Amino acid sequence: MRNFLRNILMLILSMNCGLAIAQTIVQPKIMVIPYTKEGEDIRTVLENDATKRIALAKIKEAFDERNVSTIDFVARLKAANTANVMNMDNQADVKSAIIDMSGADIYVEAEILCQQDIVQGQNKPETRVKINLTAYDIATGASLANKIGECGPFYTDDIAKLSMKAISSIADDFLNTIQTKFTEMAENGRSIMMYITFDANSAFTMESEVGNDGLTLQDEIELWIDANSYNNNYHLQGVSPLNMVFDDIRLPFVDENGATYTVGKYSMAVLKFFRSLGISISRSLKGNTLYITIK
Repeated sequence: MRNFLRNILMLILSMNCGLAIAQTIVQPKIMVIPYTKEGEDIRTVLENDATKRIALAKIKEAFDERNVSTIDFVARLKAANTANVMNMDNQADVKSAIIDMSGADIYVEAEILCQQDIVQGQNKPETRVKINLTAYDIATGASLANKIGECGPFYTDDIAKLSMKAISSIADDFLNTIQTKFTEMAENGRSIMMYITFDANSAFTMESEVGNDGLTLQDEIELWIDANSYNNNYHLQGVSPLNMVFDDIRLPFVDENGATYTVGKYSMAVLKFFRSLGISISRSLKGNTLYITIK
């Protein structure tokens, strides 16, 4: 009887443990950064605009209050300065370097707009605050969520209070959308697109026989994509003699070492594949899209 009860207890514990594992949700680390226009120096955006400093702090505070794991952008900015990242000439490279070294899974770009008007008879300005939040997956650059929060007009100069109201009005929906997308990526892999075209002087087409098995290039490419997509999950949108388009290739969430598997790492694997066929290529990345040109 004692052994029977013990076995029943072990079964219940194992069932509960399995249920807990099934319900475990991987939560992303998020870093909030200020929106910058093309060519604008991210190093001076916060230094020169007190409104953006206040609003950025309030956005992070709103996320923290909802038990979201956040990374301090200002701290990473200081770390980047110490690491001489700030010596880069290209502003886009500076921004990318800070994001890459952040340790975050997702970055949220916050566009903060504050309008203050002097109204006759009022001792405080008429103030409006608008915050546009867009979340991006750092590994692929894919957009995950976008929300706009607004507050005002109020006769006040308390920008911090209005910023908190603006972000609080959208924080729950915004974070829930991020979590849903992030959980989906963890379960089903990250989605990227890949366009393959040919240089005008290329000796190859998709119908060229390559490799040791006498298969056409398009067949070799599809076999490799099938073997190198997460759970063999991919979709070929179309193929012609001079191009091939995959509109959905799923990448594993992490590599064999447990590190985030990025579209850049996948790009390197693609390069090695074409080299194994004796084919030279050029590559470019834009967001979550990989462009391959066969030479």
